[in-house]
Amino acid sequence: MQDILFDFISKYVSLTEDEKNAIVSLDIFRSVKKGTTLLKKGQKSNDSYFVLKGCIRTYYVIDEEEKTTAFYTEMEALTPPCVISKTPSEYYISCIEDSILLVSNSDMEEEINSKFPKFEIMCKVLSEELLAKQQIDFDAFKTSSPEQRYLNLLQKRPDLIQRVPQHQLASYLGIKPQSLSRLRARILEKKS
Repeated sequence: MQDILFDFISKYVSLTEDEKNAIVSLDIFRSVKKGTTLLKKGQKSNDSYFVLKGCIRTYYVIDEEEKTTAFYTEMEALTPPCVISKTPSEYYISCIEDSILLVSNSDMEEEINSKFPKFEIMCKVLSEELLAKQQIDFDAFKTSSPEQRYLNLLQKRPDLIQRVPQHQLASYLGIKPQSLSRLRARILEKKS
């Protein structure tokens, strides 16, 4: 698994053997079973996540109904807002599949950044890319119909259609599962 991580990092910075060894020595690789809740509403956390393999999701529970806000799959990072604000979490994070995650905290990150400044540069670039992607996704969601959201998902993240339970996918799209079924049928009908 560490080779997958190093291949990803090499797109941003080149690593020496000492730097690779420093990462491995942090003991940040975690195997997590499907269904595991990584963070609950009301919990405080210092943990950030990077998905090497698998799928995790963030969701709120409003009026006893889950409202999925995001899915994170291979080579995607998540730092919950509660980590930055040092307040209890407003939402949940759970594993949709058996996953292999990198789990780090701000102390680890400070230590590695002080020893190897290029990591801080890489993290800055990754943060900027993530922020830009989230803004584009948010704008697209706010300005599109449920059908457009689904078609956009089919185009940009088709793997989620097979990996994510339909009720979670519907919640992510802002519709009920029955509406998603009708929407899929309507799209298939248009194609035939």
